[in-house]
Amino acid sequence: MYGWIWRHLPGNVWVKALLSLVLVVAAVYMLFQYVFPWAEPLLPFGDVTVDEGMPAGR
Repeated sequence: MYGWIWRHLPGNVWVKALLSLVLVVAAVYMLFQYVFPWAEPLLPFGDVTVDEGMPAGR
């Protein structure tokens, strides 16, 4: 997949590297702005199994 993207980007190696960096930054931005907030309520991060009544070290 990455080879296909690299071959289809225009320009020389430096232009392709810059465009690749822009694509990665755009993908990370989309994940943090749209995908992660949407998926967060569906994930069990709030389901803790630690008992609050037990003192530490026992």
